[in-house]
Amino acid sequence: MARPSRVSRALSQNFLTDRAAAARLARLAVPRPKNPLLLEVGAGKGALTELLAPRCRTLLAYEIDERLVPVLAARFSGTPQVRVIGGDFLAARPPRTAFSVAGNVPFSRTAAIVDWCLRAPALTDATLLTQVEYARKRTGDYGSWTLLTVLNWPRYEWRLAGLVGRRSFRPVPRVDAGILRIERRGVPLLPPGALPGWRHLVELGFSGVGGSLHASLCRAHPRRRVDAGFRAARLDRDVLVGEVAPERWLRLHEVLAP
Repeated sequence: MARPSRVSRALSQNFLTDRAAAARLARLAVPRPKNPLLLEVGAGKGALTELLAPRCRTLLAYEIDERLVPVLAARFSGTPQVRVIGGDFLAARPPRTAFSVAGNVPFSRTAAIVDWCLRAPALTDATLLTQVEYARKRTGDYGSWTLLTVLNWPRYEWRLAGLVGRRSFRPVPRVDAGILRIERRGVPLLPPGALPGWRHLVELGFSGVGGSLHASLCRAHPRRRVDAGFRAARLDRDVLVGEVAPERWLRLHEVLAP
């Protein structure tokens, strides 16, 4: 069996070794200590777990690398609020009570982990250390917005909460990391009954059918209403779909929703 200190490339392991960065991530993940329940994705060797534990009443630390599980279990055997779980976080059933997620996620599995979080009905927030490009794309930091972010905007706020340099990890990855913060809104921006119409509108806009956002929307709505929606949202007819901020999508929805 391989030694626990060795890294698995198949598992996309880059351990966070910068304690200051880990402390910042822990504070962002649990801004108000004694969070009732937190799930950590990819606990690794426990560097972040150690800083999260005092801030939680219950911490479920998931680790997929079977070589590291005994090491983690031994390290936190005297910490009653920490429960080390060997296995794939993505196979876990989401808790039914309110919970948070945090972790230095494997870069290759980021999209799947974010999707798991968004599908969990009781999730309140997630604080994830991801590739910087992923975090910036999802939060509009490049001045453009992705389909996933816009679709989920009525229920979740997406925020780039900080940057972590690549040399804070071992082995050193090729790129820097970003701290992605996803927070469920206390009051959704749209009522539940409006969400199917929102999804249809946004997916149609991102479809590319017709060659532009305006043309795509005209396939399902009268041109005069689309024009009115663009005026309300203060959008140019030639705007690229990725350049439309979520707040402007909400204005479009107000005009075009049935």
